[in-house]
Amino acid sequence: MNKRFVGVLTFAFVVAAGASLILYRVLINRPQGAKAAPAAAHIVLAAKNLEVGTVLKEEDIQVADWPSAVPQGAATRTQDLVGRGVTTAIYAKEPVIESRLAPKGAGGGLAAMIPPGMRAVAVRVNEVIGVAGFVVSGMRVDILISGNTPGGGNQGTITRTLLQNIEVLSAGQDFKKDAEGKPMTVQVINLLTTPEQAEMLSLASSQAQIQLVLRNPLDRIAVSTPGTNLTQIFTGRKGPQMGPSTDTLQPGPAPRPVRRPAPPIVAQAPPPPKKEEPFVMEIISGTKKTENKFVNRESGEGK
Repeated sequence: MNKRFVGVLTFAFVVAAGASLILYRVLINRPQGAKAAPAAAHIVLAAKNLEVGTVLKEEDIQVADWPSAVPQGAATRTQDLVGRGVTTAIYAKEPVIESRLAPKGAGGGLAAMIPPGMRAVAVRVNEVIGVAGFVVSGMRVDILISGNTPGGGNQGTITRTLLQNIEVLSAGQDFKKDAEGKPMTVQVINLLTTPEQAEMLSLASSQAQIQLVLRNPLDRIAVSTPGTNLTQIFTGRKGPQMGPSTDTLQPGPAPRPVRRPAPPIVAQAPPPPKKEEPFVMEIISGTKKTENKFVNRESGEGK
């Protein structure tokens, strides 16, 4: 093969490889066009911080762009939200969603915070009953009652748990939460109960002394307790069941067996003595046969 031809072919291959490398680098370093920005949605946002119980007005909300995914329940028109009460605090520039508002026509204030089927019961408290002011909106409490059981005999004052895991709707006349978390001494606390619990709490607050016990909001376990009195505290002995515990009826003490008098023992007459059979001896003399009977002398029988 001609050396000149081989040299030209090698030179052409080198030039082609160099051109391909340069083109590759140019395409890699080429600036890409800006991606199209996603279209922003228009939803209703809070124009300022909205506290619980606030009735929305035109100046409280506004329609603005929302670049990310639209939250479920977000509104697109302010006319649909004006006049509705706020049940959960909403901060400025935050979407106003359906789950944070009271139903249409419910208005604002404390009544709008009561779920369907529940009741708000006001309980008069003092510094001790209200756990030194630490019972605020959103807390969970147990309710103890102390008093004398009707027809309870000499058991004295009894204390037992009436209700457990009850939510506090408001403390005092202000149903908003304290932003600084400082304890406040109030005179009235509103509790969220069922209608049956509301009846029990109303009767207990008027006929007995009640005490609120603060509990961890994450602790939802109901504990069954029989109650206690002074006799048990001083002696350390468990007395009889004093009444049904919270939402559970406990079995009472087993009834004592009734001892009945034993029937009188009737003396039975001894059975008559058994009559003994006489001993018979046969004597045969030729064709003549005779019998002799021998009996017990005590019986006096015989032939």
